Amino acid sequence: MDGAARVDAYLAALPPDQSAALTALRATLAALLPGHLEVISYAMPGFRQPGPKGKMVAGYAAFARHLGLYPHSGSIIPRLTADCAGFKTSKSGVLFTPDHPLPDALVARIVALRLEEIAAGYGRA
Repeated sequence: MDGAARVDAYLAALPPDQSAALTALRATLAALLPGHLEVISYAMPGFRQPGPKGKMVAGYAAFARHLGLYPHSGSIIPRLTADCAGFKTSKSGVLFTPDHPLPDALVARIVALRLEEIAAGYGRA
């Protein structure tokens, strides 16, 4: 099963409200990351740069009481405290619910910062 099919299966197994919210987030991420690969990494769907050493850009997941977007970096979300007002955050992600999804502009900002971080060499050995 390829990455997109595994993501389809992940989303299909969720309650309808969570599936709909994450499907919308998936579409936003796909539009922001053309040419990136859909994968399951750390047990969550996400997008990885193409190529054999492509870095994870962002992942998302469903939990019992919330959903989350995770830029696979501990330095992105702390830089966006004001932008994330109204959402619970941690060093690694921002949490939301189907009733209160992340604004597309916030998702775009998170992705842009992560791509800048990767381009600058963050995480390279």
